[in-house]
Amino acid sequence: MRFPEPRTLADLAEWLNCTFVGHPDHEITGINEIHVVETGDLVFVDHPKYYDKALNSAATTILINKEVEAPEGKGLLVSDDPFRDFNRITRFYKPFQAASKSIADDLIVGEGTIIQPGTFIGKNVVIGKDCVIHANVTIYGDCTIGDRVTIHAGTVLGSSAFYYKKRPEGYDPLVSGGDIRLEDDVELGASCTIDRGVSGTTIIGKGSKLDNNVHIGHDTQIGQNCLFASQVGVAGCVIVEDNVTLWGQVGVTSGITLGKGCVVLAQSGISKSLEGGKTYFGYPAEDARKKYREMASLRILPEIIEKLG
Repeated sequence: MRFPEPRTLADLAEWLNCTFVGHPDHEITGINEIHVVETGDLVFVDHPKYYDKALNSAATTILINKEVEAPEGKGLLVSDDPFRDFNRITRFYKPFQAASKSIADDLIVGEGTIIQPGTFIGKNVVIGKDCVIHANVTIYGDCTIGDRVTIHAGTVLGSSAFYYKKRPEGYDPLVSGGDIRLEDDVELGASCTIDRGVSGTTIIGKGSKLDNNVHIGHDTQIGQNCLFASQVGVAGCVIVEDNVTLWGQVGVTSGITLGKGCVVLAQSGISKSLEGGKTYFGYPAEDARKKYREMASLRILPEIIEKLG
């Protein structure tokens, strides 16, 4: 998430009521999650396990709960609660705006697009040409939809990330201030849920098709011409390269990459990055032929044991 104009380290420290390490005029141009940070970004970290990852990331500024030695060219904001202060920044720049009607006045719609009854569309939404938005679709604010996109009934674009910090009084949500982009020729089935980015963009690439009841987590980037069958669940911050096929009920853990052209067979669980151009099966998902040989071996294991006994 980019700031409308840069903030300085000293200015942001004063606003957050925390201390800082670095040049007072050190420039901060936005905030982002660790998986997608760029030069100029601020990222937060509140556990020693992840200090090195944050400090050595592309982020220029680290919101941290302990004063440590900062790498050259980086600034620190030292807070007693970085999670709270990151949320405070998000709420300031992306405050929740209650809707006054079912379709916001600032909606931009291309020629030939059809929006069926019962659809809700929030503020700052752009929809391209020749799209079909079926009944009872919900499109939160800050979504961009390309040309010739079809969204079937009951689908929700822009729900919050499933991202919480456990506190003594309960679970504290990380505020989602990012957005969603659907590229040209995407089709979403009925009752899909696509989470907005926490501070970046959740992307469904050109020509990709999602079946009914598919979930895509925050900040995940899906490439072009991917095919996801029903009940696929993809966690946050996943990179899915072009031409990937996920068959029914495949589950994907967060922060991994699925290589170009890989195919994952039904009911598989993906716990690590997968190389492209191969077919996978099982949990954890492995080369399908290898997995089938293992299963065949298990079937004859009792017979082998009986003979040896």
